[in-house]
Amino acid sequence: MNSPCPPKLDQHLCFALYSTSLKLTQLYKPMLEQLNLTYPQYLVMVVLWEKEGLGIKDLAEKLQQDSGSITPVVQRLESEGYLNRTRDPNDQRSLILTLTEAGKALKAEAYQVNQSIKDACASCDTEIASLLHSLVDLRTKLSR
Repeated sequence: MNSPCPPKLDQHLCFALYSTSLKLTQLYKPMLEQLNLTYPQYLVMVVLWEKEGLGIKDLAEKLQQDSGSITPVVQRLESEGYLNRTRDPNDQRSLILTLTEAGKALKAEAYQVNQSIKDACASCDTEIASLLHSLVDLRTKLSR
């Protein structure tokens, strides 16, 4: 009796997501280098442009990572002069993250990065919104 064969590589959802993610980060890399940011640093900045004053734990939660992974990224951004870490007056164990003027100034340049990525996807806003919705829905299901 023949044993069942696993699906071919291009039939694996995990590979489609993985290879697409690699292509996207490859597109981001040269643009982010011009901003002196790595992709993980860019994601931290995106969160802080959205809402300043977060703690490391809140930031890590938003990025769906552990705080131990986020801390070195935040430290590097601080050394680059893009953000400040200050003690939370209500909880001295926590650090609050705020953007410097240089960090705030990057927001306009980052908008251009986002536009370039959008153009590279060659998709309309409706298609991108639909894809985002599907991916968020999948992530939610996988988190259960």
